[in-house]
Amino acid sequence: MNLKLCVLLWASDGQEDALTRYEDTVLDLIPKYGGRVVSRVRRVGTGDGPLEVQVIHLPDDSALKAYLEDPERLALAEVHRSAVAKTEIIRVDTIV
Repeated sequence: MNLKLCVLLWASDGQEDALTRYEDTVLDLIPKYGGRVVSRVRRVGTGDGPLEVQVIHLPDDSALKAYLEDPERLALAEVHRSAVAKTEIIRVDTIV
C-alpha cells in the first residue's frame, strides 16, 4: 500500500456514539477500494484531543478519491455533519 493515512476525528457535543456508528459503517467500505484499516483507537476519558484515531492504508490517491466519493458514504453525509465536529487526515509513513 503506497498511501498511508492517519485520520483524527472529533465528535460533536454528545455525539460520541453516533460518530462511532458512522465510522463503523463507512470504514467497512475501505476494502472495496483495495485498502485496509490498520488500527482504530478511541480516547479513554475526557479531553480536547480527537475521540478516535485511525490508520488506513490505500493503494493510491485514486483509491482514496473513489472511497470519498462512494455513493453509500455520501448518502450518510447528514449523519456525518451531525456526529463529526472535525476531521483531520494526515499522510504518514510507517516507522516501526
